[in-house]
Amino acid sequence: MIRRGVAVTMVAALLGAGAVASDAATPKSYKSCRALHKDYPHGVGRAGARDKTSGRRVTTFRVSTRVYRYNDGKAPRHSGEHDLDRDNVGIACEKL
Repeated sequence: MIRRGVAVTMVAALLGAGAVASDAATPKSYKSCRALHKDYPHGVGRAGARDKTSGRRVTTFRVSTRVYRYNDGKAPRHSGEHDLDRDNVGIACEKL
């Protein structure tokens, strides 16, 4: 009976630690596209975004609405945020 209680406590502690770690990870606001490309080489876009161009479309960008919102320049502004989606297509710093 005691062993079962210890096992349940250990599992709960491990699950709780994982939840805290994922909640603590907040997106970063990048100062420039050069800085963003170090973490996201092809840019980052919100879910459902499509590159609008007459040439070859960028499809290899990282889809993350949360990271995109920290770098799109629209309200609510985040600390140190810059407008990295200058063409307003839903993809910040798109690059082939």
